[in-house]
Amino acid sequence: MSAGWRSWTGRPGGPGSAYGRLSPVQQSRPGYGGLRPGGLRPGALRSGGMRPRSLWHRALARQSFLRHLDWALMLGVLGLSLLGTLLVWSATEHGLARAGGDPQTYLKKQLLNIVIGLILMAAVSSLDYRMLRIYAPVGYAITSIGLLVVLSPFGSIVNGAHSWIALPGGFQAEPSEFAKVTLILMVALILSELRDGDRRPRPRDLAAALACGALPLGLVVAQPDLGVLILMVAVLVGMIALSGIRLRWLAGLGAVTALAALVTWSLHLLKPYQVQRLTAFINPSADPRGTGYSAAQAKIAIGSGGMFGQGLFHGSLVAGNFVPEQHTDFIFAVAGEELGFVGAIVIIGLIAVLLIRSLRIAVRADDQFGLLVASGIAIWFALQAFINIGMTIGITPVTGLPLPFVSYGGSAMFADMIAIGVLQAVHRRHSVFD
Repeated sequence: MSAGWRSWTGRPGGPGSAYGRLSPVQQSRPGYGGLRPGGLRPGALRSGGMRPRSLWHRALARQSFLRHLDWALMLGVLGLSLLGTLLVWSATEHGLARAGGDPQTYLKKQLLNIVIGLILMAAVSSLDYRMLRIYAPVGYAITSIGLLVVLSPFGSIVNGAHSWIALPGGFQAEPSEFAKVTLILMVALILSELRDGDRRPRPRDLAAALACGALPLGLVVAQPDLGVLILMVAVLVGMIALSGIRLRWLAGLGAVTALAALVTWSLHLLKPYQVQRLTAFINPSADPRGTGYSAAQAKIAIGSGGMFGQGLFHGSLVAGNFVPEQHTDFIFAVAGEELGFVGAIVIIGLIAVLLIRSLRIAVRADDQFGLLVASGIAIWFALQAFINIGMTIGITPVTGLPLPFVSYGGSAMFADMIAIGVLQAVHRRHSVFD
């Protein structure tokens, strides 16, 4: 066999190998891939150098970052963010105009929140999958410190909860939003470390996961923030259930959770306003002008929207600001009045897209860590959306949880976008190694 043939079959003697190279004469002959002296193809030389590939071709290359993103998930997130921005603008424009302020103040702030959130999402998405494991304890420590700071003089009280940190320039941060992400990463890290051929977590792994969740949960109780507490407990229990833990341990965990809830209620550990919200949910007509006012007005607003709504910026109840916190907690009431049943279904449909893609990423994950992370984020978004929409139509208590990607808020938007970045990182690992 000739040396030239051996070079193109990948055997010893190939160009650039340790066994030999083609001679200049062989390189210049036709039949060797059109190579010219120096190994360049015709047209490669332009102005004394090699023609660079365009930015478009680099972006769409097989191994590029963009090619391995879940674009259906991205479209769902962008659709929710766009609708949310319009609804926040509509919900705040009339009130700001009456007060003599800039009617576009919240529009500009929400657009800035989305841009910063997308930057954070892109940064997390570009991380190597293994880096999520390394950064999980660091993020957990930072958010735990943040939860401690809100209980110090640096914290501020909003709507009865000591959940915010006052920052320079009039900005505020809510560490409990970021604690959702770091709790999911840490619990997934603990429950995915299987040793000695184990096929499911052992009791010591369960104890470690519960201990990991105890610190942020205890600090959230001290704030107190009932909505975040319920959400984080549900995410923790859901991830433990999906980890493959034995049923008897799972049943015991459920019994302990139910007992803790009963003790909390019996010992009157809830704040008075929290008890009033729960009783207003059980009996909405008991205090329609007091604790039941927000939920009652939200249902009226949704009902007045009909099939197609009254149109953006034309909702009478929204313009009159009859629904408290209509740009944050009760943003779905704005959608119901101004976009009607069709608009509300579009929002629910986009949330469904987000959840379906999250579950798809979980099912296709390469390992236990990826499965638990994606599943925990799916549980988070599903439960928070259900509670938020449910409290506007009267099927869940008013807890103050925002609607993901739709409600106004910087901390919530940043945490949601970071979670999407984590999902994309898990998805990219599967795509690259598929």
